Amino acid sequence: MTLAAPLAAPLAAPAIAAPSVDTGDTAWLLAATALVLLMTPGLALFYGGMVRTKSVLNMLMMSFVSIALVTVVWLAAGYSLAFGDDAFGGLVGGLDHLGMADLGPADVHGTVPTLLFATFQLTFAVITAALISGAIADRAKFGAWLVFVPVWTLLVYVPVAHWVWGPGGWILDGLGALDFAGGLPVEVTSGASGLALCLVLGPRLGFKKDAMRPHNLPMVMLGAGLLWFGWFGFNAGSALGANGLAAAAFLNTLAAGCTGLLGWLFVEQKRDGHPTTLGAASGAVAGLVAITPSCGSVSLLGALVIGLAAGVVCSYAVGWKFRLNYDDSLDVVGVHLVGGVIGTVLIGVFAARSMTGGAEGLLYGGGFGQLGRQLVAVAAVGAYAFAVTCGIGRVIDKVLGFRAEEEHEHTGLDLTVHAETAYDHGVLGHGAPVGASVASPSSTSSTSSTSSTQKA
Repeated sequence: MTLAAPLAAPLAAPAIAAPSVDTGDTAWLLAATALVLLMTPGLALFYGGMVRTKSVLNMLMMSFVSIALVTVVWLAAGYSLAFGDDAFGGLVGGLDHLGMADLGPADVHGTVPTLLFATFQLTFAVITAALISGAIADRAKFGAWLVFVPVWTLLVYVPVAHWVWGPGGWILDGLGALDFAGGLPVEVTSGASGLALCLVLGPRLGFKKDAMRPHNLPMVMLGAGLLWFGWFGFNAGSALGANGLAAAAFLNTLAAGCTGLLGWLFVEQKRDGHPTTLGAASGAVAGLVAITPSCGSVSLLGALVIGLAAGVVCSYAVGWKFRLNYDDSLDVVGVHLVGGVIGTVLIGVFAARSMTGGAEGLLYGGGFGQLGRQLVAVAAVGAYAFAVTCGIGRVIDKVLGFRAEEEHEHTGLDLTVHAETAYDHGVLGHGAPVGASVASPSSTSSTSSTSSTQKA
């Protein structure tokens, strides 16, 4: 007779399932990342059309070179400091992922590959730096800009991104302020930093005296259209998945852009007697800026009102520079700072529990608590970005000189810095035939002088 088999050993505790990639979410975020990257060339066209003919190429270059500079900085240290585990009491992340160390194709953030999440966030950092260039158009040294962008990204954008989105960030986890897609790290920081830099550099030659009208309004409209197109990736992509929240953010983005456009045109018609293409483009961008922080927190009604408020208020805010005597060349302050503040603060009024899963705004019976948290976040981020950018700008100005030489500014930065023109395709520099060296002995004296200015 055989003995009964011993009782089976107790079952082991079920293993916790490892995070897995959702292919639908991943496909959407791949597309959204490409859309957000497209926004920077769109911004280049938007800004390029708004400047005068003599500095078009320089404006385009400032945006395009930002893509390269910020990408290198982000991959080297920016991602780790912004989205690494908190290391300094909610102020900045750690150094675990310097050079994207320990991150491979198998690593997952939520339901998407971590490498994709990092790249998506990279595109936000890129356009934020590029936005600042509009405040100092026509008068900044290109070499100084090449130094400013990586330093600013590390000292301003990266910490603020950690505060708002990083694990343990003090605004996200401590204060409890809401920002779905970047009103604070993108719009408020770029606007406050633009204000700081235009004060450091001073006004353009002829500011408030000479006409400085946009030279190519079709280019402005094309740039605005590309920005609007890319903004769907910016906002709906911030849901990090192909889901209902992404759909709501997508619709809110469309709605706010439309009411921003209409609000700006309404003001122009009442104030100036005519609606303009520049107003339509600027109004749409103002509405898109304002809905960025709130697109995942407010209902459709809230989005419509926020966009309208931004279009109306920003249409007046762009004129403040003439009264307060700061030369914000392409209205980074009037649109991005003011619009970003409007959108971030109004979360405290229009936040809907159905969107946030908890927080409610004043309009829905949530009291003044959320509104107060939003105001504190705006004040902290704006003050930090302004102060640190002032410091960076002054140091660069002291060491390298940030402001272009008066002669270069008068002639235009396209010729004096890049030895090119946007529209005179038959010449190089000050008249050298296409294909000739600007520094060749046979060049005219004016061409030789151009060659020497390129060293600035």
